[in-house]
Amino acid sequence: MAAAAAVSLGMAAHAAPPPASAFGRVPAVVDAAISPGGQRIAILGGAPDRRAVSIATIDQPNLPRLELGDVEGVSVRWAGDDHVLARIAFWDSFGPRQAYRFERNVVVSTDGRAITRLLESDTLSRFLLEQPVFRVTAGDRPQAIVLGLIEGSGDNTTKDSRMKRKEGEFLTALWRADPASGKGILLERGDYDTVAWSVDPAGQPRVRLDIDQINHRFSVYGKADGKGQWKQVWSGNSFKSRRYYHGYSTATDSIYLGMNDKLVAKRLDDGAETTFGQTSSQPSPSIIWDEYTDAPVGLSTGAERPNIEWFDAEIGSAHGVLARAFKSQSVRLWGWSRDRNRFLARVSSPTSPPTWFLYDRARKEVSPLGEEYPELKGAQLGSTRWITYKAADGLEIPGYLTLPPNADPSGKPLPLVVLPHGGPAVRDAYDFNIFAQFLATRGYAVLQPQYRGSWGFGQAFEDAGNGEWAGKMQTDLLDGVRALASQNLVDPNRVCIVGMDFGGYAALAGASLHPEAYRCAASIAGISDLGLFLVEEGRLYGRDGGSSRELREMLGGATRPNLDAASPARRAGSVKAPVLLIHGDKDTVVQLSQSQLMADRLKAAGKPYEFVVLEGENHYLTKSANRTRTLEALEAFLAKNLPVN
Repeated sequence: MAAAAAVSLGMAAHAAPPPASAFGRVPAVVDAAISPGGQRIAILGGAPDRRAVSIATIDQPNLPRLELGDVEGVSVRWAGDDHVLARIAFWDSFGPRQAYRFERNVVVSTDGRAITRLLESDTLSRFLLEQPVFRVTAGDRPQAIVLGLIEGSGDNTTKDSRMKRKEGEFLTALWRADPASGKGILLERGDYDTVAWSVDPAGQPRVRLDIDQINHRFSVYGKADGKGQWKQVWSGNSFKSRRYYHGYSTATDSIYLGMNDKLVAKRLDDGAETTFGQTSSQPSPSIIWDEYTDAPVGLSTGAERPNIEWFDAEIGSAHGVLARAFKSQSVRLWGWSRDRNRFLARVSSPTSPPTWFLYDRARKEVSPLGEEYPELKGAQLGSTRWITYKAADGLEIPGYLTLPPNADPSGKPLPLVVLPHGGPAVRDAYDFNIFAQFLATRGYAVLQPQYRGSWGFGQAFEDAGNGEWAGKMQTDLLDGVRALASQNLVDPNRVCIVGMDFGGYAALAGASLHPEAYRCAASIAGISDLGLFLVEEGRLYGRDGGSSRELREMLGGATRPNLDAASPARRAGSVKAPVLLIHGDKDTVVQLSQSQLMADRLKAAGKPYEFVVLEGENHYLTKSANRTRTLEALEAFLAKNLPVN
């Protein structure tokens, strides 16, 4: 028996890694939602190249299914027990040169038929890029409270609908839409600064969110008990202050704000503030809500993995059952029935592809609903652990380190891929990362540093990134390499940097600002010229739009010398390592011209580079074929410039 086991383990150790397509497929389950009555589950997912909505009927054999086709599936939610709102994304254009990504809500019946789209007949609302549903009311005829547009007054105030349009043309508005017909009626007019609302369970607006189009201040307006006129409740000093707003609860008639690394509840009637939750003093807390009671039921914090403080014992007990069943993984309650008898959960970890489950509390049963990456079932994957290290100025930087399957920590130092996340004001989560695991199965150690400027570790840590895009945010990455090399885990002379979005910028910045540090660099949809990026943002969304203003704040000032010094394309002559550029031709977040410019500058400087253009792809790699092509190009590039053996 022992000999047989040894042979089996030896064979597994040398098994071929899963193909790139197993990691690159769009997840087989993108989202799921349970109906209020708990009898049906809507699942958004499907085959890699064909999205679909399936209606799983509990205790019944039929499985109605609506094929959505070659579209991007975003999310699903129920409108009562008889209709599903499937949010999809597609591309359209209003001119000869620029296409935009639009999100809309398709209404699906429980027998798998597409009935209509919300506000389908409203000609003005078609100009909005997104169509958020703020609330679905209860009752016999549930209604969807959704964002729309109405005609403006034609005055000289600018409304940013995320497209550059004539001043005074549109106003945002709140609409009450009937899922059975898709038709809506006007519920509330916004003004030229209004960007969103918070709505009570009856469908009445209680909170209005505004961003001033001139000074970009974010303000929260409220109606105590839903009565009277709008009154300002709180105001931040910049566009990014919107992140501090966590939501509104009818149960307490309060808004919830993240202030000075604490979460406070602020009442609408008198403005009284109370600290919310015992763990709200932990960095970057987030609230878990009950959509039926409109009450906060939990508070999630944590560095390596989520730590939840439950205020509702019933929901907390259900989470506890699942957490004990999946001890080494992160359990996220995705929703529950109105009677709290059935719960949806997504279970994952950095080393375990996500799986969706249904927990029936009365039956004490946990049933699998689907796997996001079914082709990876049983595959040998890398091992991931949480690390911290000191930056040169003493700041503690956390991160995830993933080692190849069966790696010997005491063996020969491994080649390293530094994988900075995008954003930059986001963070890597205790979740499955296809890039980290794909690279680990190819024999590389992978470092995911949570460099200064990342969200999730307190306001001071995030603010420490201001003005440091080309400075300490880059040296934080190099300090991570040194820390691992000092433990003999990695070879400091065999390091490449790979990233997407801001991570793509970081890869190009590393190659141009620290040319001796990396053997190669791969940028996926990364920025190469900050000055050009600001011009492109202004052309698409308005020169004074909020996103451009926020970027200027993060850069610590947008003077021409600062922008040029921090732009990799302006420093292409300093690059020594081979560079891989990958970019979608429909990217409207970071346009293809950013990678094209970098390619042109590298070519002019006689530097080695490869340039891959992904046809029909946006910023987020939403097509399975393009995800797979990206991974395959990356694997070949690394095999050439950073061979494992």
